[in-house]
Amino acid sequence: MSDVSLNLTINGVGVRLKDISPTMTLLEYLRSSDRVGTKEGCGDGDCGACTVAIVGQGADGKPHYQAMNSCLIPLASVAGRELITVEGVANGALHPVQAAMVETMGSQCGYCTPGFIMSLFTAYYDRAVDDFSLEGNLCRCTGYLSIRRAAELVHSTAPDDTFAAHLSEATVDLTPLNYSGNDQQFYRPTQLSEALTLLQQHPDATLVAGATDLGLELTHRRQYFSVMVSLEAVTELKRVEQTPEAVTIGAAVPLSHIETNLHGIFPSLDEMLHWFAARQIRNRATIGGNLGTASPIGDLPPVLLALDAEVTIASLTGTRTVLLADFFKGYRQTELKSGEVIVSVTILKAMRAGAVRRLSQSYKIGKRGTDDISIVAAAFTIDLDDSDRIVHARLAYGGVAATPVRAIEVEAMLIGQPWTLATIQQIQPTLRSAFTPLTDLRGSADYRKLLVANLFEKFFVESQQLCTLNNG
Repeated sequence: MSDVSLNLTINGVGVRLKDISPTMTLLEYLRSSDRVGTKEGCGDGDCGACTVAIVGQGADGKPHYQAMNSCLIPLASVAGRELITVEGVANGALHPVQAAMVETMGSQCGYCTPGFIMSLFTAYYDRAVDDFSLEGNLCRCTGYLSIRRAAELVHSTAPDDTFAAHLSEATVDLTPLNYSGNDQQFYRPTQLSEALTLLQQHPDATLVAGATDLGLELTHRRQYFSVMVSLEAVTELKRVEQTPEAVTIGAAVPLSHIETNLHGIFPSLDEMLHWFAARQIRNRATIGGNLGTASPIGDLPPVLLALDAEVTIASLTGTRTVLLADFFKGYRQTELKSGEVIVSVTILKAMRAGAVRRLSQSYKIGKRGTDDISIVAAAFTIDLDDSDRIVHARLAYGGVAATPVRAIEVEAMLIGQPWTLATIQQIQPTLRSAFTPLTDLRGSADYRKLLVANLFEKFFVESQQLCTLNNG
């Protein structure tokens, strides 16, 4: 039986929605229901003006207020959730983060202010108010100094109010959903078997998890989705498992959870997650979604390629595992067949046989430091023996081909060579000609070719500097 309504809680008040499109964005609904404090800026999840707080599960498994871009969230995805907009922050008096913004004169035109308030609000209850809590919010007139001062004012304040008390009793588990509205169907199963059955029944269904990529299609109304199957509540896809040999990350695990729970295990993953969009995006985006979209400029694929990650795929007939290097088949094309979903990604921890030291790092070059599409992304893994000769090499790139890709010819050339500047310079010409990237608004083909070679040299220089520092 189908659910006849979408039920959610906004600013402490239950809302029951009938006969409404499940793919209407949360932002569009909020503004159409006179909750116009939440602003529409870019509509792409870049500016933060649409930020709201949603009660969700944090990396520690407990309820947390999480900042998210309402412009990218399908309305059906927040069914059963509790959210707070800027109208609900004050409770008879200005909230401490609002009072701080007033005191430091952190607003001029005020258009971006609601987004800053909501990001500060969520960080306030995590006791993590700092510059990073402001990322993903752009200000065009006030200037960031006064806003940073506001963050400093509430940095050491201990939250002790109804919002803090509510987290101890909040519910974050999502229940199954089968909703139909505006001739569109939205399913949210909670078990993998249910999701796979739905895909068998609806082979043309669109899979959705965090919707940060698909949300771009929704907010600009570029595509109509008749059937959507959400994977964000599927239990089997939300696990992170560690053994001494490997880490397995469920396809529906948000990137902010990976950022917290796996920090320090894979340096190249840590580095790329730091530059991956902004916190509002990382709270929604998933590792499975980043791979499943098969974007040639996705941030995580180069890192996972350089770490020889494996992808586990499931269908009603069973599961199979493929190397990520074999997963991408063409532009926006993957190994996934009809009725299949990505279950998890596994990364081995061990170095190759004969190695005594591993060097690994990633780089993202874009017009902005964070919250931007990469011109070129690169990730490198080098295993060295006790004579500093290369026994294993992985050089992976995004933004230089129709798919994320490895420089396989160069990898082979490096095996057995000494880890020296002479070796790096020797393979530079081959690296520069390894790919045939396009010229677009972000960068020319020639520029990208130079980056492919120069980033590897940068990796070498930085690894040598780090080695000297550790030995000094």
